[in-house]
Amino acid sequence: MNKQAIKELSESLVNCVFVPALKATTKHGVIAEIADAFVNAGKVAPEHRDSVFASLAEREGKMSTGMQYGVAIPHAKTDVVSKLATLIALSPAGIDFDSIDKAPACVFVATLSPRADANSHIKFLAEVSRQLSNRLIREQLRTAKTKAEMITALGGGQE
Repeated sequence: MNKQAIKELSESLVNCVFVPALKATTKHGVIAEIADAFVNAGKVAPEHRDSVFASLAEREGKMSTGMQYGVAIPHAKTDVVSKLATLIALSPAGIDFDSIDKAPACVFVATLSPRADANSHIKFLAEVSRQLSNRLIREQLRTAKTKAEMITALGGGQE
């Protein structure tokens, strides 16, 4: 990875929420835990937690965001955020997320975008997806136990 790409990824990870070990064991549970994590990190006001959950669940109901290689990208557009909110979470055991390749999802990259901002999540997802296309990085990330280890696995250096 070149220096510019590392710089861009590091900058995009600065405000990201990290959840090293999801407790959920179902798709519904993951979505709920993601909504809770956004609230706990101060990215979403507590009174908007249910709205965030509903937005993520509604988007997931239209088409699964379970991709391949153990990665899922739950995302939604919502009026409860004024700027892009991002989250990376891990489930070491894996969760059935109706993925394209039928494999359980272990890495979750979630975004909440303001409705008025059509593309803010695309750059973030592109940067993280570029890293997650590498099998060795995915394996390192899956074994991460802390935020710092997650950032290091993604190539963003130490916090």
